[in-house]
Amino acid sequence: MENEKITVSVIKADVGGLCGHTLAPEELLEACEAVLEEAVDEILIDYYVTRCGDDIDLIMTHKLGCDNEKVHGLAWKAFEEATKIAKELKLYGAGQDLLADSFSGNVRGLGPGCAEMEFIERKSEPIVIFCCDKTDPTAFNYPLFKMFADPFNTAGLVFDPSMISGFKFEVHDIIGHKKVFLETPEEMYMLLALIGDYERYAIKRIFRRKDNEIAAVVSTEKLNYIAGEYVGKDDPVAIVRAQSGFPAVGEVLEPFANPHFVPGWMRGSHWGPLMPVGEDDAIPTRFDGPPRIMALGFQLSNGMLIGPNDLFEDKGFDKAREKAFEMADIIRRMGPFQPHRLPSGMMEYTTVPKVLKALEDRFIPLEESEKLKEGSQKRENRDDVE
Repeated sequence: MENEKITVSVIKADVGGLCGHTLAPEELLEACEAVLEEAVDEILIDYYVTRCGDDIDLIMTHKLGCDNEKVHGLAWKAFEEATKIAKELKLYGAGQDLLADSFSGNVRGLGPGCAEMEFIERKSEPIVIFCCDKTDPTAFNYPLFKMFADPFNTAGLVFDPSMISGFKFEVHDIIGHKKVFLETPEEMYMLLALIGDYERYAIKRIFRRKDNEIAAVVSTEKLNYIAGEYVGKDDPVAIVRAQSGFPAVGEVLEPFANPHFVPGWMRGSHWGPLMPVGEDDAIPTRFDGPPRIMALGFQLSNGMLIGPNDLFEDKGFDKAREKAFEMADIIRRMGPFQPHRLPSGMMEYTTVPKVLKALEDRFIPLEESEKLKEGSQKRENRDDVE
C-alpha cells in the first residue's frame, strides 16, 4: 500500500441518550460495530467505535476518498440500526440527528457531523482524533490556532524547518455559506479577526504551506442553518496529524491544558469551559456538562488503526479539569444572564421570539413613551396645585 492514499473518516451522530443527554449506551455502540464489521475488506480497512456523552463516533479508514457514498451510506446504516434499538429502549432523543427519512449520497446536511482527510501515510503516521459533546464546531477555533499558529504553544513553528513556513487555514462563514483561505504567520491578525467570532466563523481545514499537505480537519456542519432550525448542538469531531512536519503530539494537546469557554452546555444555550477527559469520563452530567472533549491517539499502519491511546486520561490534565470545574462554578452563578447565556442567535433552545411575539402589542416607541411620561407628570403637578 506504499504511496497509496488512505482516507480517515470520523462520522458522529446523537441517536439516543441513556437518562437524558448523558450517555450513549453500549447497546447502540454494539449495533454500529456489527454494521461496520461486515464492511471490513469490502469498504473499510479498519474502524473504531466510541462515544462522547450521548454522541456515537465512528472512526473509519478506507481507500475510497472523502465524501464517498459507500462509506457515508455505511455510517448512515449504522446509525439507523442504533436508532432502532434506541427507540426500543425509549432512549431520550432517539434518532434526533437523523434528519432525513433516507440516505442520499452523503451524510452532510442530513444531521450527522463529519470530518475526513485523505493522504499518503508517512513512515510513521500518528493522528489524534478529538471528539466533543455539549459544544459546537467553533470550539476548535482557539486550540487549532494555538497548535498551528502560536509559537508560544508550538515550539516546532520556530525550530522545525519543515514547519517554519507556516500553515494555511480554511475558514468557513457558516452563516454566509462561503469560505476563505488565510496564511500564517503573515495573515495571523486577519485570521484572529474572524475566528474569534464563534457565532459566524469556524476553522474547517488546515494545510502545511510548503507542500499543501493536509494537517487538520473539523466537522463544521451547523444544523441550525442546514435544517432551518437548531435541532442539535453539533458536538464536533476533528482529526489532527502529528509529528514530522506537523505539531508534536504534546503540542497538539497543550492548548487544552488551559480550558477555554465554548458555546453549548445545557440546551446548547450557554457558555461553558471545555474540559479534557478520558473516554471513561466523557459522561457530562452537571447541568448536562460541562462540555467535554476527549483525544484518542492512533498510529496508522497501512490503514490499520493501532490504538487508541487515551491521551487526556493522563494525570497531566488533572489541573486542567480542576480549572474547568472552577470556571464552571463561576459562570453558573450567572444563571439566565449573559455572559453565561449565549446571545439569541447562538442559542439552540430559546423562547425569546415567542416572548417578543406575546409582547409585540405592548411595546411602544420610546418617543411616545416619553410623551406619556410628560403628560402624566403634568397631571400630577396640577393635582398638587389644586
